[in-house]
Amino acid sequence: MGKAFEDWKPLAHETLLRLAENLYWVRGSIPGMSLKRVMTVARLEDGGLVLHSAIALEESSQKQLEALGEPRFLIVPNPGHRLDAPAYKKRYPKVAVLAPKGARQKVSEVVAVDGSYEDFPQSNVVRFEPLNGVADMEGAMLVRSPDGTSVVLNDVMFNMDRKKDPLGFFFTTVLGSAPGPRVSRLAKLVYVKDKPALRADFERFAAIPDLVRVIVAHEKVASGPEAKAALLKAATYL
Repeated sequence: MGKAFEDWKPLAHETLLRLAENLYWVRGSIPGMSLKRVMTVARLEDGGLVLHSAIALEESSQKQLEALGEPRFLIVPNPGHRLDAPAYKKRYPKVAVLAPKGARQKVSEVVAVDGSYEDFPQSNVVRFEPLNGVADMEGAMLVRSPDGTSVVLNDVMFNMDRKKDPLGFFFTTVLGSAPGPRVSRLAKLVYVKDKPALRADFERFAAIPDLVRVIVAHEKVASGPEAKAALLKAATYL
């Protein structure tokens, strides 16, 4: 995703949306690409915020985020999603940076990492689970809200449309990242080491009784009945 930003450099982004009482979502630009990236924000019981795949927002939107609570945890879900991590740590020095243990070394090249997903404190709202078959390079964040459970994944699952610009075409069509939901050729090359193991995780998440949405790193949220269907469809690519 390019060189990480040391300073606060907001790129174009959409409005910060409330998905549930304690869950927020915003979609923003990627330098030089037509693809969009996603930040997911979960609010803990004590009001602290968990920022998954953080995006630097323009000041009024960032103030809106800060009004939700204090940024407490900065989750860098894989080495490709560390673009704004140094700038966030600079703006919020007390924030704890966590990454999957298999990704920790690469993430630490741009920002000090305080721990892995296993170090996240026990919570009734947010929990982290390892993903099988990916050599600990990614994990899953599960968020409990009054309306149900949201599963937050990263690059192991894509859910977007094909792009027509040259770089977007290469990424979505040649590398098989769209149309979604699916597991891309690139993800299977870079992250997936055991397809049946990861497929079993997708199927396990799809069986969550109160599953209400699936959020991924790029573009679309699958909500309601589409959440289960998205996981099961993505599983067929493994």
